[in-house]
Amino acid sequence: MELIHTVFEPQGKEPHPTILALHGWGANCQDLLGLAPHLCGGRFLVICPQGALEMEIGPGITGYGWFPLRSGGPADIPAILSAREQLKAFLNACATRYPIDPNKLIVLGFSQGGVMAYSLALGEPERFSAVAVLSSWLSKELVNTFTNIAGSQHPPTLIQHGTHDELIEVNRARESVEIVRNLRIPVTYREYNMGHEISQRSLADLSAWLEEKVLSPIVMAV
Repeated sequence: MELIHTVFEPQGKEPHPTILALHGWGANCQDLLGLAPHLCGGRFLVICPQGALEMEIGPGITGYGWFPLRSGGPADIPAILSAREQLKAFLNACATRYPIDPNKLIVLGFSQGGVMAYSLALGEPERFSAVAVLSSWLSKELVNTFTNIAGSQHPPTLIQHGTHDELIEVNRARESVEIVRNLRIPVTYREYNMGHEISQRSLADLSAWLEEKVLSPIVMAV
């Protein structure tokens, strides 16, 4: 498997509902692993790959990302799509190595990882049961690279953002919500009194949402 990664594997009967958790710029594969025990009582298999792009974030400290950042410029779409292909190959390899329930597969991304979550879900909406995007954004340029969006059945999407986010302004999340709604993707949007982070309240809401949408969905009788 090409990407370094960490895994939280729950107890219980296999296969497991699974979360592919994608970290933000400058973090690593350990960054989101600590969420696993707090999401629905630790019932998800959580796989946390590490971005292949390496950078120095401090003296002797290495961080990782998915694609280069452009300050104030347009998104680097070719780099995003290249990272997306790498993640698709990684996920395919995971499906043969780990006891993943393909009918309960979630992609979750924080910050830059949220862009990658959007890219995976927009390209293969049928593959995922739910999408969670935390403190991130979606560009129209990325949406325009996918041609099959309008006729696809999209998974429910949760977007969370802090009103005091100092790195990604909350207006960018609000604009992303409108893009998602215009694509007729079922979306839940929540704002929190926080910065560029995951708070106890947002984590609790994320867990409850996953419980409702993935672990205990209401099935209407025909």
